[in-house]
Amino acid sequence: MENNDYQKLKSSVESLLFVSGEGLSLKDICLGVSIEMELVETIINSLIDDYHERDGGIFIKEVNGKYQFITRPDSSEVIQKYLQIKKKNTLSKSMMETLAIITYKQPITLHEIDEIRGISSRSIISGLSNRKLIKINGQKNIPGKPSTYGTTKEFLEYFGINSLKELPPPKDIKTLNFDEF
Repeated sequence: MENNDYQKLKSSVESLLFVSGEGLSLKDICLGVSIEMELVETIINSLIDDYHERDGGIFIKEVNGKYQFITRPDSSEVIQKYLQIKKKNTLSKSMMETLAIITYKQPITLHEIDEIRGISSRSIISGLSNRKLIKINGQKNIPGKPSTYGTTKEFLEYFGINSLKELPPPKDIKTLNFDEF
């Protein structure tokens, strides 16, 4: 086997391990890259050596018959800190619901949001504003001139889109799984 072919297979095995999350058995890897078990073992051992020599934050380890990427124990403190921050940045179902209403109905007032949801949304609006996902973008020209809300550029960044035009049409919203966000 030529070195270039071997490197491509090695890269493929590494990629499979990376995306697998929970690890892969040698058999799973063989099926994934369509090569024989002996070659997979050679590649896995080579990858293990590569990551060991690199002495970085991750390495490959066999756990319960599956090979997977593992973080180094001395990185646990920074990982826990990051995961706590990330957990704080996730949106609850009620926040997602309110955000969807604002996104598709903007500009919209707090009263209109409350009418759609059937419950007070003041604290949720505050939370979404604090996260800079929404902002006051004007006032409605009705008695009392209530503030209207709309999404922000941070909203676009949070959801990884360039414009609101990339969002699914409102009729498709009921089929979305908001737990993914």
